[in-house]
Amino acid sequence: MRRASAIVAEVLEELRARVRPGMSTGELDRVAEELTRRHKARPAFKGYEVAGRVYPRTLCISINEEVVHGIPSDERVLREGDIVGLDFGVCYEGYYGDAAMTVAVGEVTPQDAELMRVTKESLEEGIHEVAVGKRIGDISATIQDRVERAGFSVVREFVGHGIGTQLHEDPQVPNFGARDRGVRLRAGMVLAIEPMVNAGGPEVRIKADGWTAVTRDGKRSAHFEHSVAVTEDGPYVLSHV
Repeated sequence: MRRASAIVAEVLEELRARVRPGMSTGELDRVAEELTRRHKARPAFKGYEVAGRVYPRTLCISINEEVVHGIPSDERVLREGDIVGLDFGVCYEGYYGDAAMTVAVGEVTPQDAELMRVTKESLEEGIHEVAVGKRIGDISATIQDRVERAGFSVVREFVGHGIGTQLHEDPQVPNFGARDRGVRLRAGMVLAIEPMVNAGGPEVRIKADGWTAVTRDGKRSAHFEHSVAVTEDGPYVLSHV
């Protein structure tokens, strides 16, 4: 799993470096797939099926008011001032890695910069709660508290998850909740912790493509994610570069 997550981290860093105004999301998707194959890995999202719907691309790229699961295309072009969520996973030798980041396209507004900063910090603070004997709710409540203190909101419809020989495994890892509730953490568990944070209200809707989730109020959203192992020595972030 460390190797799978290292591939994810390396590809995401390459994509971050390439993001620029005028680039299509389809081009970023092709870069991600080429790099994945070069590492002898398989894209985790491409061909993923939910309720009869099959995801068609390697990356999920969500722009501005898109929360998660945006589908890349050559028609969708990045513009100065956009914020872009890059969500990516691979399967390597039977094990999965999954991570995400939100990237600024050129100069963004102070509010957008703050939204991204708070979302990333809420992930980092949630990771600090990962310890043998603690509960999922300790992670969830920490993330929610950091986000809401900043005046933003946590998406309820989508949550983090366990990860291993499947992309999505139990337990679910909500980004909201109460301390000392939920599954107790044990050494050897791996969690994909992924706060999705909206500048406005928490409500989302799904676009006609059946995948892309957007904020109901049209305000912007940010998303950060790491795959984190629970160890006797505390959290081990597998998807760091």
